[in-house]
Amino acid sequence: MTEDELNGRLRIAVVIGSVRRTRLADPLAAWLKRELTAIDWIDLDMIDLASVSLPMHEMQPGGAAASPIAGWLADADGFVFLTPEYNHSFPASVKNVIDWHFTEWAYKPVAFVGYGGSGGVRAIEQLRTVFPELRATTVRESVLLPMAWEHLDADGSFVPPPGTVRALHATMNELRTWARALRSLRVSDLAARA
Repeated sequence: MTEDELNGRLRIAVVIGSVRRTRLADPLAAWLKRELTAIDWIDLDMIDLASVSLPMHEMQPGGAAASPIAGWLADADGFVFLTPEYNHSFPASVKNVIDWHFTEWAYKPVAFVGYGGSGGVRAIEQLRTVFPELRATTVRESVLLPMAWEHLDADGSFVPPPGTVRALHATMNELRTWARALRSLRVSDLAARA
């Protein structure tokens, strides 16, 4: 892989964690997609867990044999989890997608955009303890959206409060740094195995 390829565009997968039928995730995901598609180094994939079938009874040790999103996850250079906070934690759908996969997360960075009464901070802190077991690195910066429902306009679109876009860009800049470094690591590791 050339230096231009190592330092070029990165494939970032946004994982939308809520699977509720009426959900705040929809306007937040639309806002996130608008912001991230405007960043010139990102090739974006949006993975909505509400539209992905990952039955818990089909899970196997070390991740499932195949899933409808395994290819997207494997191709990603990094991840952004849009996660609500339910009952002081992250939703079961997020843990399920993590556990369904294994190698797809390895040596890749994970960033978080959390929402809920406290901005999803407890969900994010708990997810920070899960990903290292899968050899993934969580980035320090994150975006917290407390009371996001209070920032919807008359059309139901999310209007970010002051500082939110700046926090998102700081998070994405850190994700880019880790994604480039870890892509180089993955490439050199594959070359060493060949």
